[in-house]
Amino acid sequence: MSNPASGLVPGVLEVLALPSLDELTDEQARGVTCVWGGERLTTETAVDLGEQPEPGRWFPRACRQCVAGRAHQGLFAHGSTCKDCADDAAACPVGRGLYRLVRDCRR
Repeated sequence: MSNPASGLVPGVLEVLALPSLDELTDEQARGVTCVWGGERLTTETAVDLGEQPEPGRWFPRACRQCVAGRAHQGLFAHGSTCKDCADDAAACPVGRGLYRLVRDCRR
């Protein structure tokens, strides 16, 4: 999975709850290891979570398993409080983004 960050809409990363930069090792902040599990990543195994400008530039990446699990949990949490998801799940860009991450990262 090369670059789902290009498809991440605002709000998806908030639901995924990236750790704060000061909680991460240097390797996690640089995208060498998973921001949640700490596993070493390769180009083939990494999910790019996009450049983060605050506090300073950093480049989080994660393993597919962690992204799929967090997106799945986030889909339930978000969907239970989102009016758009309750009315029509396809109408909510955050819900759709989380669903796509679950689907794409479980392959």
